[in-house]
Amino acid sequence: MGLIGHNGGPGLEGHAFRRLAWTKARAALMPRLPVEVVRLRVRRAAELGLDYSTYAGIRAQTGHDVIALLFSTNALRMLRPGQGDAARIAALSAVKAGRALAVAPPMPVDAAAADLNARGLPLDCAGAAPGLLPWPALRERIADLRRNWPADRVLLIAETMGERDWVEAGRLAGHIPANRYFA
Repeated sequence: MGLIGHNGGPGLEGHAFRRLAWTKARAALMPRLPVEVVRLRVRRAAELGLDYSTYAGIRAQTGHDVIALLFSTNALRMLRPGQGDAARIAALSAVKAGRALAVAPPMPVDAAAADLNARGLPLDCAGAAPGLLPWPALRERIADLRRNWPADRVLLIAETMGERDWVEAGRLAGHIPANRYFA
């Protein structure tokens, strides 16, 4: 007779059993995808400017495709009109998804949108970046920035630690640091 709480199954003392159990559990969790599906997902990751492993992780976590990217002006290093990292801004032109911009002060929203339009990069949506707001107000501001896109299909590209909180508040698909995205 076993101890209280013991289910009568095999003991977990051995390394071999734990390895076998975890291998089976992992194999059951991750189904094998047909090659055609993998190719389509690799192509979609490239269209978004992501590496495949990052895209696959986001897709596995949310269960959905990413349809829009939310960039902060800090990620683009746009502090004033006419400024910005030219290479980062040029990389946005290749993105085949919705593009939204969260404009941090002191940059005016209209000036940031006009600046990017002048560089040949039209935006789907631009708005003031959430500052230090209470949680409900932060959630509403993120909802305004993501437009009509479902929250779990919008990916945040941001630079600062404070911007990372937007993912949880807005229930976004995830966050990628700007240095990693633009590398």
